[in-house]
Amino acid sequence: MVDRSELDERIAKCRKILDENPSSQIFAALAEAHRKKGELDIAFRICQSGLKIHPDYGSAHMVMAKINMDKGLYDWAESEAVKAIELDGTTRAAELLLAEIYIYKGEFNKACRLLEKLHEGDRDNEHIKKLLDIAHKIPLGVVHNKEADSRPVDAEPPTFLQKKKVPGVEKVEQSAEAVSTPAPAVDLSEKQMLRALIGTPGVDGALMVKPDGLVIESEWNIDGDSDLVAAMTAEAARFCTKQMRDGGFGNLNSMMVETADSLTYLAGARGRLLTVVCSNSVNLGSLKMKMSNLVERLAG
Repeated sequence: MVDRSELDERIAKCRKILDENPSSQIFAALAEAHRKKGELDIAFRICQSGLKIHPDYGSAHMVMAKINMDKGLYDWAESEAVKAIELDGTTRAAELLLAEIYIYKGEFNKACRLLEKLHEGDRDNEHIKKLLDIAHKIPLGVVHNKEADSRPVDAEPPTFLQKKKVPGVEKVEQSAEAVSTPAPAVDLSEKQMLRALIGTPGVDGALMVKPDGLVIESEWNIDGDSDLVAAMTAEAARFCTKQMRDGGFGNLNSMMVETADSLTYLAGARGRLLTVVCSNSVNLGSLKMKMSNLVERLAG
């Protein structure tokens, strides 16, 4: 598990090397450390600048793919991952990243084919199992067909995931352009929403909670009492909401509780409270964007 103090130390070391030698390939490690901290704009600028000097550095294209994925720029993320494979050859890490990108884009058949191949070679990998489960379950009511290459009509790319213009980034593969057409929106039930969240790396439990603290739905893979967690988080949200309003800070949209072993993230969800318990290693930027998208699709 990588903690923030370790990331800060890594950033300081990489920055020192890069300041002394601006042409060093250490920029990729520096950008990755900032990405893991959730500092995506900083990571993007560092990686973009480094790639101008080292355009054929495959590992840096992998880092840029991860940054773009965390930012919700999935067409560009795919383009960068493909470029990394062109430069360094096919690797399990690159294919796993591509599979995640396909899931976020709603291209579940492509994701399943990649993940099934990866699963054949590594049947004990829990991350691959979870992603494969997600790729099969999210296309609501759509039967997975390994031979089909068309996107399920109910797998809409979330609105915040649509490609955005970023200064200085111009090279986007035409193949990535061709698959970005949105499909009709589909409402998610609480259970479907929680199942999508529980497959996120680092997420151990997810609850949909009533304002009074009672559990509506749960996906819970940890030893803690989910009913107790629901009651505590509802009370914490009530207290903080009142204090923020009384202090003139406005309505509370979300909050995070951090302990030595875990993070608990709370967010409003159409009159309900979405509670996610995760490890300290979770990518918060990616998790927040995913939660935002799912809440938008949550049935009223």
